[in-house]
Amino acid sequence: MIFKAVGDHRPYPDHGRHSSKDWADVAPRMVRLEELVTTKRHLDLAAVLDVDSTFYGDLFAHVVRWQGTYYLEDGLHRALRAALQQRPVLHARVLELD
Repeated sequence: MIFKAVGDHRPYPDHGRHSSKDWADVAPRMVRLEELVTTKRHLDLAAVLDVDSTFYGDLFAHVVRWQGTYYLEDGLHRALRAALQQRPVLHARVLELD
């Protein structure tokens, strides 16, 4: 399995960061795909295949660490693309809510 689990919601409390600008002060780091729990069950295939998928918005995925679990909030297409390229890690901004 690519991810630790596939979820369909955000089990953590609202953190108030809703735009890429809000996430800009969180430094990116490497996260292993096998540690991530997704918060979206469905993926827009066009987002995965789009050459310019990172042109607009943040270049890094957004991950929330809550109660010891890493939740992939935004960037599912980036994570899947990394997995398809056989890369076990993803560059992501990790917000610590613990």
